Amino acid sequence: MNDSPVILGWARSAVCPVGGGLSHRAAHEIGAPVLLGLLARFGIPRNAIDTVVAGNALGAGGNPARMLALAAGLPDRTAALSVDTQCCAGLDAITLAAGLLASGSAQVVVAGGLEAWSRAPIRQHRPRTPQEAPLPYERPAFAPDPQRDPDLPLSAARYAAEHGITRAEQDAYAAQSHARALAWRRRMAQEIVPIGSATEDSYARVLTPERMARMPIAAVSDLWPADAGAPRNFAVSRIAVAPKADGAAFVVLARPQAAASLGVAAPFRWCGGVSVGAAPEMPMLAAVDAARAVLAHTDVAANALWGAELHEAFAVQTLAFGEALGIAPERLNRGGGGLGRGHPIGASGAVSLVRLLADMQHDAPVGAQGLAAIAGAGGVGAAGVVERTLSRL
Repeated sequence: MNDSPVILGWARSAVCPVGGGLSHRAAHEIGAPVLLGLLARFGIPRNAIDTVVAGNALGAGGNPARMLALAAGLPDRTAALSVDTQCCAGLDAITLAAGLLASGSAQVVVAGGLEAWSRAPIRQHRPRTPQEAPLPYERPAFAPDPQRDPDLPLSAARYAAEHGITRAEQDAYAAQSHARALAWRRRMAQEIVPIGSATEDSYARVLTPERMARMPIAAVSDLWPADAGAPRNFAVSRIAVAPKADGAAFVVLARPQAAASLGVAAPFRWCGGVSVGAAPEMPMLAAVDAARAVLAHTDVAANALWGAELHEAFAVQTLAFGEALGIAPERLNRGGGGLGRGHPIGASGAVSLVRLLADMQHDAPVGAQGLAAIAGAGGVGAAGVVERTLSRL
């Protein structure tokens, strides 16, 4: 227990929809200001960082973590590991960083995620023969069997129809996520490192019933009797899907001895993290499996959590998550989630953890524990548990 990694600091960028305030920046140009702002806020010297572990989903190769480390002016000796587990990459990077610390391979690590969806490369499959043309594609396959790899909104719509979660219920939850994000906007400024004009999450808005009724449908379940006439009642609307976004988020983790030698306070302890696989046909439920696994691993009861942050890719996902784990709605995504913020894929899990740490630092007592979780395409999930150890910085 005393050797568990500690968390020395956290920060994130604003999350901006594609085409918004971060749209002209490459991933490392978003991540570097956040990393430097984090180190400055918490009094951590750059030369103390020996490893960077960064999640990224859309960079199409290369080593985004190394680009980040160099752009931030970290020493050339700094190791850099990039992680691509799609939506789970940012949180998986933090779990992997904790493993490096536990093994003694590193002493102080920056970990998290960065994504520049606006600048993502144009994707094409290379022709197999000279006669073929390149084949553009929007997303890669996430399972080798196409029958096990549905479009993500379709899988959410299938779940909603099967479990009787109406469009009205989903839209109402989305409106709540937006409202919470608007109410928390001033508080969230404390965790955001401004980058040019991107000083706050810009997507959240007031959603009236009339406005939501005009939203187009993103997906309708196809697993429904043809004569039932009701699938659209359980459809997933655009407002109930997290929008594409740009952003970055990081935490600094350290071995306790390294933190002590730096003279830097450690407000949180990393209790444990897990990565799991689940059914690719219903990938959003992998967050439930990951949360259950990490709670069992850390011996924490769901009803004892001070709070939880789930990256909500879909409204129906968050409704299912809260019910499955028995987490009260007021303890889940206090400041809104991905629906009211956006989904910078490889950074989203790290954004959720930063949100959790910031809220716990503001309101939670010493000894309180919190959960961050996320699901990813292909049926993967990631989750982590943290504990507050200091009353104030």
